[in-house]
Amino acid sequence: MSKITLYYTITSPPSRGVILASKALGVDLQLKNVDMSKGEHLTPEFLQLNPQHTVPVINDNGVIVFESHAIVAYLWEKYANESSLYSFDNFQRARINALLHFDTGYLFRHFDHLYYEIYDYGATDVPQKTVKNLKKCWAIMENFLANGNFLCGNEMCIADISCIATLTSVDSFSPIDSATYPKLVEWVKTMKALPFYEHNKNGAELVQKIMWEKMEANKTAAK
Repeated sequence: MSKITLYYTITSPPSRGVILASKALGVDLQLKNVDMSKGEHLTPEFLQLNPQHTVPVINDNGVIVFESHAIVAYLWEKYANESSLYSFDNFQRARINALLHFDTGYLFRHFDHLYYEIYDYGATDVPQKTVKNLKKCWAIMENFLANGNFLCGNEMCIADISCIATLTSVDSFSPIDSATYPKLVEWVKTMKALPFYEHNKNGAELVQKIMWEKMEANKTAAK
C-alpha cells in the first residue's frame, strides 16, 4: 500500500495542522505542494479531488478527504485510534469537536479575513476590527485553559494542534499580552516546545512575513 498523499501549501494553517497532527499520530504522509499562485488548485484534476479548490486534501489510496479537521479525525480513527489525541467517548469527542469548530469559526476566520483585507482590498495597516476580534479569541482561549494545561483539560488533543497552527499564523497582528492572558502564553510555549512543532515554525513565520510585506507594498502603491 502506498503512502497517503497530502496536497498542501506551507503557508496554509490548516495544511500545517494536518502535518503536525500526522507527526503526533505517527502517520506517514507523502507531501505534494499545490502552487496556488500558478492556479494549481483550479485545475480539473484538483477540482476532482476537492470542488472547493482549497487545501489540505488527502488521497488515501483512492479515499479522498478534504477539510483539515475531517482529515485529522479520519487519520486518527483509521490509523491511530489508541492515541489520546481524540476519543470514541461521546462527551469527550463533542468537547474536542467544539474546539475544532472554534478554530474554524474564530481563529481561522479572522486569519482568513485579514488575508483578504490585505490581498484583495489593499489594507495598508492592520484593521482595528482584526485586532479586536483576535483579542476576543485570546480571551476565549484563556477561559478554555482555566481547567487544565490544554484546551480540553490536562491532555493535549487534536484541537490544540489545529489551533496552534492557526494562532501562530496571525498572532503578530494582535500580540498576546502575557499579563492579560498568562495561561494562553504558557500554552503557546508548551505547544512550541513539542518535537513536532518544528513542522509548523517556518510556514507560520513565512505567512505572517508575506502579509506584513504586502501591507507595506500596499502603502507604497497608495502614495
